[in-house]
Amino acid sequence: MDGISWSDLNGDERSAIAMLAAGASAELCDPVALLTLTRIGLIKGLQLTPVAHQMYAVLTKESAAA
Repeated sequence: MDGISWSDLNGDERSAIAMLAAGASAELCDPVALLTLTRIGLIKGLQLTPVAHQMYAVLTKESAAA
């Protein structure tokens, strides 16, 4: 999981993180993206891990500042 950045993720994986961060059900996310994110440690029990939350928070702060 170390060394994974937002740019390493594909669109479905990014979308899944954004949707879960917003409180959406995992059922709305791409199942392959969820499996990949679980495998790399960004999701546990269909919820974002603290690392995934931090990654998304940094991204949203950078977007807001731009």
